[in-house]
Amino acid sequence: MSTRRKPAFNGQPTPLTSAMPSGSIRTTPAARPPFFPTRLEAQLLAIYPITLLMGSIFSTLSPASRNAPYNAVSQSHEPAFAPSYFAHKKNVFNVYFVKLGWFWTTAAFGVFLALWPGLGKGLSVKRIRATLRYSAITLWWVFVTQWFFGPPLIDRGFRFTGGQCEMLRDPNAREDMSETREYFTGAACKAVGGSWKGGHDISGHVFLLILGSSLLWFEFLPALTTVEGLRDGRRILLEDGKVASVAVEKDPETDKDVPTTQGVKFSLGVAALMWWMLLMTAAYFHTWFEKFTGLLVAFAGLWVVYFLPRGNPKIRAVLGMPGV
Repeated sequence: MSTRRKPAFNGQPTPLTSAMPSGSIRTTPAARPPFFPTRLEAQLLAIYPITLLMGSIFSTLSPASRNAPYNAVSQSHEPAFAPSYFAHKKNVFNVYFVKLGWFWTTAAFGVFLALWPGLGKGLSVKRIRATLRYSAITLWWVFVTQWFFGPPLIDRGFRFTGGQCEMLRDPNAREDMSETREYFTGAACKAVGGSWKGGHDISGHVFLLILGSSLLWFEFLPALTTVEGLRDGRRILLEDGKVASVAVEKDPETDKDVPTTQGVKFSLGVAALMWWMLLMTAAYFHTWFEKFTGLLVAFAGLWVVYFLPRGNPKIRAVLGMPGV
């Protein structure tokens, strides 16, 4: 017979083990490994490869996209022949939303962190752990796109696959680049008039949009799954080696008469716009393989922060889990 334990409604979480709080726990046979997503999470994550596939199919079948010249260096259609407003790199959504994507992710997360009552009052354990998860995901974004003890991982991967910075403005300067091009990032190369070409360029837009929107979804999904019918137990490994199923439960004391949308609407809007821009990126920018690797790199960071702790009590004691 399975056993079930409920939280104490005194403002503090009841520990599942000596290191982890929870809302509801049921020990069950391990039908699904702890590291795997729930049915609801799997459906959510499946949206991303389906979106990339939809965009790629559209770009292949659309006459406007097929007839528009594509520049492999800029990973986009030539501006003069762009098949859509969203195919222009300077469209307002790309310039003020995607290019500032982590700012919008941070703003949406901050609103949710401040307003969602399910995180408790003040500097609660849940709020601290949510901040740590956000910090871990942000660190992965920094490593991949901004800095990794030098050039970011995207630029390191580009050079590892044979890419380099080729000077375009001064033929004589091209010879000087032979010794120093390895230290250039893509941004630095373009700043000196060079062309970043020759290697595999992971789609930074796909990576950012999937990572940012998934962060928001995983954090506010428990706020939505308090609704009956949306609850979906996550399997975790306890310190004694047993596998348990833990689900979000509504706290009748702290959540009474609180709408489930409080603190969620803005985050949901940002996540939805990120999905739309992911579809536009899939339709008009980058090759299929560049988009696919952007997806994989984003999923790698998400798995470490949101799935690895389920099977590792020590990591879970630090990062916790959304909603518990």
